[in-house]
Amino acid sequence: MIRYRRPKQDDAVILDLIEKQLVPLSHLPKKVISQVRKDLPRRMGHGVTLVACTDYESDPLGFVHFMLHGDLLYIDMLAIAPAARRKRWGNLLMDRAERFALSRGCQRAKLSVDSGNTAGLTFYRKLGYTATRYHKQSYIYEMEKHLS
Repeated sequence: MIRYRRPKQDDAVILDLIEKQLVPLSHLPKKVISQVRKDLPRRMGHGVTLVACTDYESDPLGFVHFMLHGDLLYIDMLAIAPAARRKRWGNLLMDRAERFALSRGCQRAKLSVDSGNTAGLTFYRKLGYTATRYHKQSYIYEMEKHLS
């Protein structure tokens, strides 16, 4: 099932997923990563976080955090626990985020993927995202998709 994040129950698991699944893929300098870690509670307070779990009371198997800016859905973070991958949790989370955005007038979606995250790049391409820009300084691809 997909449900909204419950901070007291979910945040420890979400922060662990970020630390183990997203941080190792980043090319940001350690000092910047340290600042990002400090900023995570504030960052999670902005936008919407959905979690994937087996039932309403269970811990998250993955999450998507996103924000809406006018007609743009910005996918900030998506992470799935290794044991839960290839079970469609990522697809379900992305579908729910995109449908949420469509219901609020968004027409396009955007996200960033670290260049070393080949599985992520493949995943997003299968969902219809295309790389629109590459940032050499941060080794990040920007990807976009028209929502319909």
